[in-house]
Amino acid sequence: MSYLVSILIAFGVILVSMMLHELAHGYMAYALGDDTAKLEGRLTLNPLKHLDPVLSLLMPLLLFLSGGPIFGGAKPVPVDSRNLKHGAWGMALVAFAGPMTNFILAFVAFLVGHFTGILYAGGVAGAICVDFVTINLGFGIFNLIPVPPLDGSRILYAIAPDPIRDLMEGMERWGIIVVMVLVVVATPLISTIMSGAMDGILTAFYWLVGVR
Repeated sequence: MSYLVSILIAFGVILVSMMLHELAHGYMAYALGDDTAKLEGRLTLNPLKHLDPVLSLLMPLLLFLSGGPIFGGAKPVPVDSRNLKHGAWGMALVAFAGPMTNFILAFVAFLVGHFTGILYAGGVAGAICVDFVTINLGFGIFNLIPVPPLDGSRILYAIAPDPIRDLMEGMERWGIIVVMVLVVVATPLISTIMSGAMDGILTAFYWLVGVR
C-alpha cells in the first residue's frame, strides 16, 4: 500500500471521526434543551460544517506523518449554556458526548476488526480498521485534557471551585491559541501520556474479547 493511500485513509477517518464527535455534542445539547447548534446548521453530516483547518486536518495529518499518536479537535459546536438543563453539569454532559462517541467508534471498529480478522489483515481494509481504532482513541483522549477550550475543561468546570472556574473562563477567551501553544510546547509529554492511555484502553479492549 502506498504512502499516499495511507494518507488518504487517515484523512477520511479523521473527517468521519470529527464529524461524529461534533454531532454528538450538538445532539446532546439539543436533548438537554439548547437548539443553538440546530439553528446554526451544525446538526448535519456535512463534515465541512464541523472541521477546523488546523486542529481537525493539519495537526492530525502532521502527527500521522511523524508516526506519533494522532490527536486533534474540531470547530466547537455553538452551545448556549443558559438553555441547558442541569446547569454546569448539563454542559459537562454535552462536552463528554464528543469523546465518548470517539471511544465507542474505536471499540466498535476494534470488535469488527478483531472478530473478522480485518484488524490484522493489512492492506486497505486493515489500515482503515486500525486507523478507526487509533485515531478515535487519540481524539477521545486528547479532547479530555482539562484545558480550555477542550472538552475536558467543561467536565472539570462542573466540579471545580470558583477560583479555578474563573481561571478557566479567562483562558477560554484565547481559545485555539491556548491549545496550539500546549501542543507546540508539550508535544513529547502529551504523546507519552496519550500513548500510555491508548495502550491501557487497547489492553482493556483485548481483555473484553477474552484475549489476555
